Amino acid sequence: MAELNAIIHQPVRLKIMSSLAALQTGDQVEFVYLKKVLKLTDGNLGAHLGKLEQKQYILIEKSFVNKKPKSFISLTPKGKKAFEKHLEALNEIIHP
Repeated sequence: MAELNAIIHQPVRLKIMSSLAALQTGDQVEFVYLKKVLKLTDGNLGAHLGKLEQKQYILIEKSFVNKKPKSFISLTPKGKKAFEKHLEALNEIIHP
């Protein structure tokens, strides 16, 4: 039986990973978009993104747009693979 990924399984991080996994390969979302969609504070979202970034599941790219700082988040190949394995483990629980 596949193991649940404790980093991904946390509810907020599961929502983040699900949102990013829905993107086409190479696409990114802006921090503000994730914050709004997931209804999180800056600090809460930032903390969870930090955990995912430490595991190299996501990539955070920072840039300036019209002199304003922007952060763009995308799923890494490692993150995609970890998320798919987590989904397999969930499916094994649901459909033994």
